[in-house]
Amino acid sequence: MAAISSQQADTGDLPDFAGSRVFDKVFAEGMALVEKTATYLDGPGRDMSRKLPREAGLTYAAWSMELTARLMQAASWLVMQRAVRDGDMTREEALSKRYRISRDGPPLDASRQRGSGLPDNFLDLVEDSEALYSRICRLDAAIYLEGKPVNDGPVNRQLEELKAAAKQGAFDPLRIWGRVR
Repeated sequence: MAAISSQQADTGDLPDFAGSRVFDKVFAEGMALVEKTATYLDGPGRDMSRKLPREAGLTYAAWSMELTARLMQAASWLVMQRAVRDGDMTREEALSKRYRISRDGPPLDASRQRGSGLPDNFLDLVEDSEALYSRICRLDAAIYLEGKPVNDGPVNRQLEELKAAAKQGAFDPLRIWGRVR
């Protein structure tokens, strides 16, 4: 994935990011993966799932629901970014918590399921969707959370003091860390 410019990351400049080639690429890849997955799950995947052994069938059912949910979240996030870029939604609306995307649980580990009876095509889609979801979670964090401390703990306070000292030209990390002890 191409990196977001430091200016975009520092300012959370969504319109610039959503208007970039990086966004266009992620958008196209994401929507293509949604379509590819839907086609598979509604066609060959459905037929294949009926032939799976019981345990593999249960995993397939659970994972296909998780896969679908994550891809729909990713697609919604991408469409929302485009809506902001196109002026159909304000940046303030996009900042709402309901539009944020982040990983709550561990990713599905397709590599551990290889050889367990699940179709390789399905596991490939799981890996691709997990990669897309992780990428979009990182983009969301870079756009909306960069520069905003997640908590106000001692580490974040030290980092803020270091940044301030560096900007003033009086950079003495030992002085800053010495006060915390």
